[in-house]
Amino acid sequence: MADQQEPMKKIEDIDIMTVMERIPHRYPFLMIDRIEEVVPYEHAIGIKCVSINESFFQGHFPRKPIMPGVLIVEAMAQTAGVMVVTSLGPESEGKLVYFMSVEEAKFRRPVFPGDRMHIRVNRRQNRGMVWKFFGEAFVEDKLVAEATFSAMIRDS
Repeated sequence: MADQQEPMKKIEDIDIMTVMERIPHRYPFLMIDRIEEVVPYEHAIGIKCVSINESFFQGHFPRKPIMPGVLIVEAMAQTAGVMVVTSLGPESEGKLVYFMSVEEAKFRRPVFPGDRMHIRVNRRQNRGMVWKFFGEAFVEDKLVAEATFSAMIRDS
């Protein structure tokens, strides 16, 4: 697979059922609720509606619940996973996207129950089955987190 891909048509509004067809994550570890947009091999925009019913809020933190930063990065990775599977199409059959590394993660603001987090993931490069991304998460157009991360496509 080359680093440069042919431009592909934008795909809009991937619902939760289709998200679950594309990545294996399930409650309580499914960190995205929908994908608003995918431009294959380019970028994806995911949505996470943060609810007080999330299991992690029981211990993080009981008197001041905030979404753990590592789970915000996981939401970025899951958004990227949907983009990769969508980009590869039938070629992704029987494969999983495995998180490999996180670099330069920065957390700018806390994410609270009731927030709607918009996650934007951009492909930086891919060589063979290794992909590198830059992700940002926003709440009400304010940057809450950013990270560079990579993933590998492997047989499941």
